[in-house]
Amino acid sequence: MTTNAPINIEKDDEFGFGTQIRKSPYFDATVRWGAKGFSVYNHMYIPRDFGDPVQNFWNLVNDAILCDVAAERQVEITGPDAAKFMQSLTPRDLSEMAVGQCKYILITNQDGGILNDPILLRLAEDHFWISLADTDILLWAQGVAVHAGMDVSIGEPDVSPLQLQGPKSGEVMKALFGESVMDLRYYWLRELELDGIPLIVSRTGWSSELGYELYLRDGTRGDELWEKIMAAGEPFGLKPGHTSTIRRIEGGMLSYHADADISTNPYEIGMDRLVNPDMDADFIGKAALKRIRENGVSRKEVGLRIDMAPLKKPNTRFWALTKDGKPVGKVTSAVYSPRLEQNIALAMVDTEHSEIGTTLDIPAESGIVQATVVEKPFFDPKKQKATSS
Repeated sequence: MTTNAPINIEKDDEFGFGTQIRKSPYFDATVRWGAKGFSVYNHMYIPRDFGDPVQNFWNLVNDAILCDVAAERQVEITGPDAAKFMQSLTPRDLSEMAVGQCKYILITNQDGGILNDPILLRLAEDHFWISLADTDILLWAQGVAVHAGMDVSIGEPDVSPLQLQGPKSGEVMKALFGESVMDLRYYWLRELELDGIPLIVSRTGWSSELGYELYLRDGTRGDELWEKIMAAGEPFGLKPGHTSTIRRIEGGMLSYHADADISTNPYEIGMDRLVNPDMDADFIGKAALKRIRENGVSRKEVGLRIDMAPLKKPNTRFWALTKDGKPVGKVTSAVYSPRLEQNIALAMVDTEHSEIGTTLDIPAESGIVQATVVEKPFFDPKKQKATSS
């Protein structure tokens, strides 16, 4: 992605992973608006720090935040066999997916292991975007296509999403696009323009709150788009922000590489609804997933309440879980929820220790910390906030 903007040497020096890490069309805008730290996601910078993460959480759940998620790169699949090829990549039945619809899907390998958990967008009968979590699915899809014998084209388009999330995001969208945008349904998309800026807008997001994603289709206009949204959102308390670890764990939302990876299958994480091994269509991992369903799993993802002083920050490594001194699993994502006033976590544990109410131990330098298996999601289990209009 290139722009004609002048180079800011000072800022380039401040945030420097090297030229092999790409900047989004919103990079300069996020720095201007207070981004203090970045991580790398899909070989791109992604803002991870706009100051206090707790304040970012409250901004999200009370008002609205705008997040640069251009690192959620798109894999574009087009051609006469696009629908058939897309079905071959996922165990979710896409036979009734309409043009203009979005679906949360899994992409699996031949062993049923999860390679990615993206959002799929269908722009036309023979036109799909896979909006990625953090793995090189473009290379996987191109590799699968080599011997698939299907007429498809696979590439990465000039598309860069923003997330506008929070209970007031609808008001911001109405200020930008007018009353008609309020008709956009949950997990549907629409092609729109904002003062000539070409966009796809969807009612999706990674926050468990009411939200929208705006997919910019011209990377030269990223700075302009960011500023227009922030200006429209000012009366509603819109703030620049980053995806909230607190809120996504409250909502039981997975983070790929943390809560699932290539060695994890859909049944272990309770995603049975995204798998249909009985459908007529073939897909990669079909035989393996049918076998796993029949044999059952030896471990499951659970929610935990951790009884200790409030965590100052999310975990940066997996924490061991034990029962009677024996290893039984690991904590994958942990954080303190200021709303729930407790430490909450997602964990992968042996099936025999996955029942609600089971107590487990986390060995720590200060001694044993107790954790209890609890129901998840931890907040708004029916996703009423995300699906509300």
